[in-house]
Amino acid sequence: MTDTDDAGDFTGPTVADGGTDGGAFGLSREDPLAAVSPLDGRYAGRTAPLSAYASEAGLMRARVEVEAEYLLALADLDATPLSLSDGEAAAVRDVYESFGAADARLVKRLETEGAAGYSATNHDVKAVEYFLRVRLGETADVDDAERLSPWIHFGLTSEDVNNLAQRLLVRPAVDDVLLPALADVRDDLTAMAREYRGTPMLARTHGQPATPTTFGKEMAVYAARLGTAMGRVRGATDDLAGKLGGASGTYAAHVAAYPDVDWRAFSREFVGSLGFEHVPLTTQVNPCDDLAALFDALRGVNDVLLDFDRDMWLYVSDRYLGQEAVEGETGSSTMPHKVNPIDFENSEGNLSKANSDLVFLADYVTTSRLQRDLSDSTVKRNVGAAFAHCLVGYSKASAGLSKVVPNERVMREELESTPEVIGEAVQTILRREGDTDAYERVKELTRGRRVTIEDFRELFADLDVDESVREELLALTPTGYTGVADELVDELDASN
Repeated sequence: MTDTDDAGDFTGPTVADGGTDGGAFGLSREDPLAAVSPLDGRYAGRTAPLSAYASEAGLMRARVEVEAEYLLALADLDATPLSLSDGEAAAVRDVYESFGAADARLVKRLETEGAAGYSATNHDVKAVEYFLRVRLGETADVDDAERLSPWIHFGLTSEDVNNLAQRLLVRPAVDDVLLPALADVRDDLTAMAREYRGTPMLARTHGQPATPTTFGKEMAVYAARLGTAMGRVRGATDDLAGKLGGASGTYAAHVAAYPDVDWRAFSREFVGSLGFEHVPLTTQVNPCDDLAALFDALRGVNDVLLDFDRDMWLYVSDRYLGQEAVEGETGSSTMPHKVNPIDFENSEGNLSKANSDLVFLADYVTTSRLQRDLSDSTVKRNVGAAFAHCLVGYSKASAGLSKVVPNERVMREELESTPEVIGEAVQTILRREGDTDAYERVKELTRGRRVTIEDFRELFADLDVDESVREELLALTPTGYTGVADELVDELDASN
């Protein structure tokens, strides 16, 4: 049995050149229409940037990198009889740097079928070890490749390789795919905030008319929140941490072979060379608190965008936002007039699914029975799926933004027809003038009633105030009562 969950019973087209069919309705399994998951089917075009980091081939390549770099690190130890020339070291690195489809297929054959003189390992990490032996034996740049074989995977447990390989994939998946997609959304929000910074809009608290704002300021709120949340994600990727301590985290095999080597220092230096913090105290497994922190940070980003998606949906519903119709697109199968906010709805659905997965992953990967159990191994294979739902959600939010245009006329008309929102300003100015009944006076006029601007003017005419105050009150309008909303957009320059 494999040490890193099931062997996969792989029968797909990447086992060997040509592969097998096995798809539904006569479709090849390579056809997106036969995909089990929409991430590799309907949304394959959107999730493709994650393939290098979330696929089986990507994990194979990362494992080869860890094994190759570990071999080079052992060769640098004075205690070991292993030495490599510069050319040989370059050849070792080339095995993972040039890793391609044929290499992935060979690794899988070594695991499931046997190849190159090796029986099937039924073990994915052992297959990588044998793969490295095969490839180094094929290069003329390595003198007597057989001498390297005992040192490949020397003293390691599979989790030493896996935990580092997984982080080699997670980090660029976030840094090079997810964060740039989020930056696109943030930049779009920032641009919209600046363009419509002065566009007055009725605000709603508890779903009821409230003190006016501007559309640009509301978009700036989301841009700022998203920027802050993205900072937490960057911090979490910077804090990714790895272990290299053997079967029970005690360096026992290493110490047994070379008791005079400071293996803790070696591990710290090796893990650091891959760009990660070092976790010195572990069982067989990395406790994965770092991954849990990253998953939680991504969930925080998604929460911001979920809030945004729902607000945009409501703005479309209220006709505050118009949507550009796509030529030839159908909005409803029965109502030809409809242009539905499908991108925001799709983003909401995918981000909700992503958050469900991220919460589950953060909870699950930090637990292990005693020193090791394998239940987390299959769970970790789904990190890429959670990231893919994130990516679809981000791209759909961006697509939605690209199609909406603020309907300034509708916003202004609704504001002008809701004059009661200046009641806050009226009672606050009267309080300033010492009127202890100001709140009650305005409440009696407006609460639960439809009022007009003329009703306010009649109130102002009866007030015992200086004429300058009366003129100040008469100058109040719903569209002008937005405080410094437009100036607040400039806060984005300091936060982004």
